[in-house]
Amino acid sequence: MAHLLGAERLHLEFPTKVVFDDITVGIAEGDRIGIVGRNGDGKSTLLRLIAGRMEPDSGQVTVRRGTTIGMLDQRDALDPDLEVGAAIVGDRPEHEWAGDPRIRDIIGGLVSDLDWRARIGDLSGGQQRRVALAALLIDDWDIVLLDEPTNHLDLEGVHWLAEHLNSRWGRGEGALVVVTHDRWFLDAVCTATWEVHDRILEPFEGGYAAYILQRVERDRQAAVVEQKRQNLMRKELAWLRRGAPARTAKPKFRIEAANQLIADVPPVRDRVELQRMAVARLGKDVVDLVDAGVEFGGREVLRDVTWRIAPGERTGILGVNGAGKSTLLRLISGELEPTSGRVKHGKTVRIATLSQRLDELDELADDKVFEVLSRLTRTVTAAGDEMTPAQLLERLGFTSAQLQTPVRDLSGGQRRRLQLLLILLDEPNVLILDEPTNDLDTDMLAAMEDLLDSWPGTLLVVSHDRYLVERVTDQQYAVLDGRLRHLPGGVDEYLALRRRAGSQDAAAAGLARVASATGAGGGADAGAVAAPAAPALSGAERRALEKEMQSIERRLERLRGEIEAADARLAEADQTDFEALAALGADRRALADEVDELELRWLEIGEQLDA
Repeated sequence: MAHLLGAERLHLEFPTKVVFDDITVGIAEGDRIGIVGRNGDGKSTLLRLIAGRMEPDSGQVTVRRGTTIGMLDQRDALDPDLEVGAAIVGDRPEHEWAGDPRIRDIIGGLVSDLDWRARIGDLSGGQQRRVALAALLIDDWDIVLLDEPTNHLDLEGVHWLAEHLNSRWGRGEGALVVVTHDRWFLDAVCTATWEVHDRILEPFEGGYAAYILQRVERDRQAAVVEQKRQNLMRKELAWLRRGAPARTAKPKFRIEAANQLIADVPPVRDRVELQRMAVARLGKDVVDLVDAGVEFGGREVLRDVTWRIAPGERTGILGVNGAGKSTLLRLISGELEPTSGRVKHGKTVRIATLSQRLDELDELADDKVFEVLSRLTRTVTAAGDEMTPAQLLERLGFTSAQLQTPVRDLSGGQRRRLQLLLILLDEPNVLILDEPTNDLDTDMLAAMEDLLDSWPGTLLVVSHDRYLVERVTDQQYAVLDGRLRHLPGGVDEYLALRRRAGSQDAAAAGLARVASATGAGGGADAGAVAAPAAPALSGAERRALEKEMQSIERRLERLRGEIEAADARLAEADQTDFEALAALGADRRALADEVDELELRWLEIGEQLDA
């Protein structure tokens, strides 16, 4: 692989801090590098040094002649007076960019919902971010540097971006360096990871899962001061190897080492114990939504939502922006009354929401962190231990020196962690997390997830961070076309449903164009292009399909348990007895095939019920 860029003996310091000390790195063709580290340790600064937008105090960055570098900054610098189209394609003739399938794919994947002639200054921050990303990606670059590219992208947008970057260059061509806290994205696109910490840069092989494995090995050899972080990372590794089958194949090297490291690590959550504690605190009734619907100005946002939320339930809620997720959360929290149906709250329910905003900290802006804590004498139980507010804050990454900092001077990530602490100390038994990953680095996300693992209550999460949703919840629902739909297949099933809906929308648009072109409106031509209406289900047919769906869900749950048992038998079997291994493998494949067939039937029934 040809060398593209080298940074040699970089040293950089600010008046109060040394950021880098003697860093040497290189980027070659085919590299796909993710950069991780704590907030403030210099990830974005490193990108700017590599891109030539900042000069080091000593050392140098050399770029191979003719190499082009494109960079997406954290802050977008688009001309507010430009139109969206001009900001993305510049002065290219329309036939040139419209005839390029790659540019059309980028526009469709990132800005298809924006008015092509809208003024940049009139767009929201998230919309401007997507325009800036599209403008970068339509050009050809040898090296692409991305600083938090997944900010303001929904699940589909993140999935599209990963697929685009994976197919953008051929094997051994181009180079990608990305700073992001989205751990699923790191695993999806990166083959190497750089960790920035303590003024140095430490390289690791593989994406996030492989990085965690190597970091655990590093931490096991470290001094006692690393012990707390080691235990947390081992727990994270245990989840990566046990709880997410799609990821377990990622770190293909040293699998046996990983298994040995987690041999004595318990599952991340004791579901039986947590549910027992949740029932004790909540009772049997939490929140029941029965045929609930909401209309705003004659527009139906939610309809026929029936959901009986159970004590100890841990659910992720998925959906595109504007689908009605926030409306659903407001129904659950009692902030909004349904316009149809009913919502019933249990008598002992105490609901708290970690919102995207930090407004509740404004009244504490002039107080120092320790002064806020001194007014909180209560303790909270985590991982079976009672913890004081100060101990809990330490677990969330605060140092003793930071306790003297006024709340107004805290970083965005520190304010987010303080906000979570104040909510937990209020002792809710139903916790709603609305985009909780904002301003948090990967270490702090892991610390927050570890804390939530031992929190005995009902947890509802709305987030575009796929890793977080899969990590802290046990099941997922989606808001699709105003209805709430259970997703036995998780995020993958949601993405498949959205792709299918997109294909149907495209087909419907095509039919509409044909009808318009042929003058359909009242003659025979109209009948020729109109799609036949599907016959409505009778009440008995609908009940029969719903009953079959429930039966499938129960069967799927049993099959997944049998697959876990089959995996355990395979792991315990004599690895030299090839006949026994083959028989066990055949049994497991048969179970997996039955799961595939049942999930396909489940999807077919869902489409019939939604028609």
